[in-house]
Formats: sequence, C-alpha cells, structure tokens
Amino acid sequence: TGCREQEVCQLRWDWEYELVGSEHSIFILPDWLTKNAEERIVVVNKEARKAIEMARGQHPEFVFTYKGNPVTKINNTAWKNSRKKAALPLARVHDLKHTFGRRLRAADVSFEDRQDLLGHKNGNITTHYSEAEIRNLITASNKICIEDVNSRKIHEAIVLKRKKG
Repeated sequence: TGCREQEVCQLRWDWEYELVGSEHSIFILPDWLTKNAEERIVVVNKEARKAIEMARGQHPEFVFTYKGNPVTKINNTAWKNSRKKAALPLARVHDLKHTFGRRLRAADVSFEDRQDLLGHKNGNITTHYSEAEIRNLITASNKICIEDVNSRKIHEAIVLKRKKG
C-alpha cells in the first residue's frame, strides 16, 4: 500500500470507504497520522485486500490487532520470523515502502500516481522510493537503438559523421 508503519498499525475500520458500484474500498487517513499532516487516501490493492479481509470482524475499531489489542509496531516476532523464512535477515519494515515504489515504477505507473500512492508531497522523495530497476533502465536505453533485421545486431540510431581533412 505504500503506508508507513504507524499508518498500518493505527488503521481503523471507520476510515474505510466503499467505492460505489465496485467491490473496492479505500481508507482515508486523518491528518494527525500522516507525515505531511494532511489527509491521505490509501488505495488497497488485491494483496492488501486479502490481509484486510482476514482481519475483518476481529476488532470493532482497529484493523490489525494481536490478542485483542491494536498492533503497536510491525517490527515484532512475526516480522523477524518472516524475514528469516524469506532469507532476508536485514530487511526493514520501511523497505516494504521502497519495494512498493519500485514495483510501481517497474509497472510503468505514472510519476504523479506513484507520488499519490506513496503519500508524498515532494517529488524528490517519490524518486527516492521508486528507484529504477536495472532491467528497466536497460530496456529504456535500448529504445533508442535500431535493430538491423539482416544482421540481427543492434547499432546506434544516429551515426555521427567525421569531417574529412
């Protein structure tokens, strides 16, 4: 979702709004919770929806709870066990936000939409969270090349001519 740790931990059912004519919903986070002190819309994708639906009905106020109490931090035993299982012992909770941003960019999601999904006001921060994947940069750099159908070699599209003399 691109949410920060405390946005997930504090998520409440009364912040959820169903989209009319759709099976989707969004959460509107209050200004006191967000880093920019402005309300923020959180769009819930299919994977996040699964986690939310599993939590539905377990607590009247908070979405994510443990033993009847709201989760206060994600960096807990479950997170540590998940990191170990995934062979990512150094992964931080905040790395999930970076991964979300990078995957959005790799999927050709527009800069403006990435900025909104990540909850950023500043474009430089969005770029920080959505650094390019190397293979996307290779593909992008190859877009300016022309393929020679006969030789199956890729060469530069523009050839600079040397001056004689």
